[in-house]
Amino acid sequence: MNSKKVRVRFAPSPTGGLHLGGVRTVLFNYLFAKHNGGDFIVRIEDTDQTRFVEGAEEYIFKCLEWCGLQPDESPLHGGPFAPYRQSERKAIYRQYADQLISAGQAYYAFDTAEELDEKRKAINNFQYSQHTRNEMKNSLVLDEAATQQLLNEGAAYVIRIKMPQETEVHLNDMIRGDVSFNTSLVDDKVLLKADGMPTYHLAVVVDDFLMQITHAFRGEEWLPSAPVHVLLWQYLFGIENMPKWAHLPLILKPDGNGKLSKRDGDRLGFPVFAMDWKDPKNEEVNTGFKEKGFLSEAFVNMLAMLGWNSGTEQEIFSLNELIQQFSIERVHKGGAKFDYEKAKWYNGEWIKKLDADSLRMHIKNIFGTDLGKFDDAYIDHIIALVKERCILLSDFKEQAGFFFQSPETIDTASLQSKWDEKKKIFFTELIAQFNAQENWNTADLEQTFKALAAIHELKQGELMLPFRIMLVGGKFGPTVFEIAALIGKSETANRIKHVLNLLS
Repeated sequence: MNSKKVRVRFAPSPTGGLHLGGVRTVLFNYLFAKHNGGDFIVRIEDTDQTRFVEGAEEYIFKCLEWCGLQPDESPLHGGPFAPYRQSERKAIYRQYADQLISAGQAYYAFDTAEELDEKRKAINNFQYSQHTRNEMKNSLVLDEAATQQLLNEGAAYVIRIKMPQETEVHLNDMIRGDVSFNTSLVDDKVLLKADGMPTYHLAVVVDDFLMQITHAFRGEEWLPSAPVHVLLWQYLFGIENMPKWAHLPLILKPDGNGKLSKRDGDRLGFPVFAMDWKDPKNEEVNTGFKEKGFLSEAFVNMLAMLGWNSGTEQEIFSLNELIQQFSIERVHKGGAKFDYEKAKWYNGEWIKKLDADSLRMHIKNIFGTDLGKFDDAYIDHIIALVKERCILLSDFKEQAGFFFQSPETIDTASLQSKWDEKKKIFFTELIAQFNAQENWNTADLEQTFKALAAIHELKQGELMLPFRIMLVGGKFGPTVFEIAALIGKSETANRIKHVLNLLS
């Protein structure tokens, strides 16, 4: 390579939502780069214009921003190797395809789509390869004059790599060690399409060379394509200039049977995209981890532990801690099962870990205008009081909503069976006692409550559940006297009166 500085890249296709497997690929690239003082590049691989989806590129960058994984170079951020969209680099690739043709390492294929379809119908699992290429319409079969005539006439063609026969291609994978492939099992991949756009196979090799990529990490589903890429490196730039490769393990379904998909999330009720993705073709909205109530810190932490570990018992890592401890050698070879309950556990731990100042904006977003009249000090107090009870950010709505407005529903059914006149009289008098209360704080409110219960010869335990339901609407929430102290004298009295009216 021309540069010894570590340079890694994430190269997504703008074809839809960003699956959590894609975000993990970003994360491992990013952690490796930053651990080694290198650069993280995002390159948009949009050579397949038939699969292009409007808005997908913008969505990818929003997801990376939410996760805190900002590129050093990209179509948005610029950089010394621009442009970073392959569709804007179209003119670059042709010369390399021509170089392969001249060296006899690639060839023109003039077969029409209809002719290829006929072959597929006639031959099960048809592959355009060294076993079938001589039966097809290409420059290996046609003589030079016939080939040139077709080119002069403007006949449509693709350029395919000519895979060598019975050759062992080796790849030293940073996770899997030596991986070998027999070229007789690999088809002649298209390198340049009829519209002049390169396929992934040619573009990824050319761009990695020109952008001086030192390490290439991608999902293990790309392993079958590796021999094509190794040969292209060998043919075009020399194997010594090839990046070091690492093929990351799959993220598996919860039962471990196969790769996790969007359908699994739909079926089992959990997100598989980083953020909400609305498909512009069918208007279908796929829920994201962010909108489900996940903190980005927890999402990134959870993803890092899917297929990697630090070698210690530690499970909660900040992004900086992950950067410090990450090593590609500790990435597992086997797939990692996705566990949504474990994902939620990470989120709950991060909610506990963050202080009120870090959580406040999230809570304001959840409640919207409902918090307009409350100052930050009050909101922070509430966050500190209830965050231990919250697994998702959305849980704050239930666990803290009654601090900001009277509960809309009251669980009177839990009171009916043990409600009697004595309790009604007690709470009626409690309103009067509270209205006369000079010191409105947790300890004094509890003392007033206890004293009045003793006068009425009622057990405090029998009165606590009705009092809680009056203030919060249900059987949950922090210390009931602290709730009363925070919502204030008039609001406490009004909520008691409301429930007394419901029960009368």
